[in-house]
Amino acid sequence: MIYESYDVAATTVSRPRLLPWSNLDGNPCYLLTDNTGTSHLSRIADDVEAVQLDMADDLLDHAADLLGDGKATAPQLRFLVVRLTESLHDVHRIARIRGARLPVPHDDEVLEAVPEEDTGT
Repeated sequence: MIYESYDVAATTVSRPRLLPWSNLDGNPCYLLTDNTGTSHLSRIADDVEAVQLDMADDLLDHAADLLGDGKATAPQLRFLVVRLTESLHDVHRIARIRGARLPVPHDDEVLEAVPEEDTGT
């Protein structure tokens, strides 16, 4: 016998959300939450993403300034590359997080979104 659940929370659970931080071992952290994305931890994750993106923007400005300075030293440039690598890792993770949360269209929705080719005749 199969029982239907009438628990609203049980029916609105989505796939796990990748969080914008790792655990102490460097492994990814995931959050199981409802589809609303309004839980306390979801809002914290959104805030962390915003901070990481702002830091990446500031770092890009710093990189432009440093690369425009003809007196920049090799250690300064190496330090910049390390920070840019860390920032790119964060931004890449955020892109994956946000991409994973996009709805997956059904085949018929994809076909409707593709414009018909003009044969020019």
